[in-house]
Amino acid sequence: MALEMKVPSPGESITEVEIAQWLVEDGDYVEKDQAIAEVDSDKATLELPAEASGIITLKAEEGDAVAVGQVVCLIDTDAPKPGGGEGKAEEIIEERKETTKASEEEVASESGADKVEAKSETPSKSSTQSQQQDKTYATGSPSPAAKKILEEKGMDAKSVSGTGRDGRITKEDAVNAKASMGSPGQGKRGESRKKMSMLRRKVAERLVSAKNETAMLTTFNEVDMSAIFSLRKQYKEQFKEKHGVSLGFMSFFTLAVVRALDLYPDVNSMMDGDYQIKYDYKDISIAVSGPKGLMVPVMRNVENMSFRAVEADVKRLALRARDGQITVDEMTGGTFTITNGGVFGSMLSTPIINPPQSGILGMHNIVERPVAIDGHVEIRPIMFVALSYDHRIIDGKESVGFLVAVKEALENPEELLMDNDVKRALEL
Repeated sequence: MALEMKVPSPGESITEVEIAQWLVEDGDYVEKDQAIAEVDSDKATLELPAEASGIITLKAEEGDAVAVGQVVCLIDTDAPKPGGGEGKAEEIIEERKETTKASEEEVASESGADKVEAKSETPSKSSTQSQQQDKTYATGSPSPAAKKILEEKGMDAKSVSGTGRDGRITKEDAVNAKASMGSPGQGKRGESRKKMSMLRRKVAERLVSAKNETAMLTTFNEVDMSAIFSLRKQYKEQFKEKHGVSLGFMSFFTLAVVRALDLYPDVNSMMDGDYQIKYDYKDISIAVSGPKGLMVPVMRNVENMSFRAVEADVKRLALRARDGQITVDEMTGGTFTITNGGVFGSMLSTPIINPPQSGILGMHNIVERPVAIDGHVEIRPIMFVALSYDHRIIDGKESVGFLVAVKEALENPEELLMDNDVKRALEL
């Protein structure tokens, strides 16, 4: 029996996906629940598991856009597993190939392809004359029209690659030819063309939309990371030994953002037409880099999380993004975003809002810099931070106040984030 495998719905509002990669070949024997393909939606890359065991026949090519519910492959569940009836399996595969070939020939005949083939076998008089005329030109020489164009451009025909018969330079080659600035180098000058994944195209679309449809503005500040460095140096080994995760910077920044959102609730809101929607919870999106590009999974109700809980959730989501296991639900929602360009060495940037949110905090690398402390110069670990916000609903007072509140919490975490009880806050 041939089982039809249809594209399942990866999430609400998604009606189409793209076959990013087939993980099996036509005619392979697949096991039930084996990953047979990767499909891209505009939100995530998901694996497509086989619904049954058997020999697979592919019905879509890599790069094809297919509708949710469309058949993308067939699985012959009656086919024996190779190893115990290999001859039978090979016969079935061969039979399926012959059936497919016959079907293709029938379709080609119905569509008039046989007429096209007949024409190609019997060249017309005009095409024969054209071929004979082509032979009058030396290999790599320009046609009269191409020669005139090259002379007008002041270009030597030897510098142009011809695409005509026997390498002849055509008029189109001459029109597209560009004079080089100086002598060409000795290195490779190739190029490649690759279609972007549906996820990458959607990210690009959303970024352009955010720039065009919001009144985005960015404010900056700097943070002295000395206090956090001191706490991590003192407690990170003990923290990791007890909880199995590292005490990183993300927990400090995330909890500092939660505190600042309490003080400036407009930053934890978004626009919906003529209305402003405010949230009494904090769902923090964290930008992470995955094999398919930027992913922004969401940590839910972070206002109820401890340092340990934040670090564990960040690690869990980062691993799932790296392994391509993030689901649409895990990236849906979010009321504020944190992105860390510092892991790639960024000193300063203006992060783009993650719509429909109204604010995003950008972290950057930490550099030792000379700063004035009580009238004298000291070397401190400094990080520049940036807040991009939608000026339509967040005024300058709120945006600057929010970023200052984040800075204050990071520079005095023991008092403002740990209630003066470090061990209790870190659950040690």
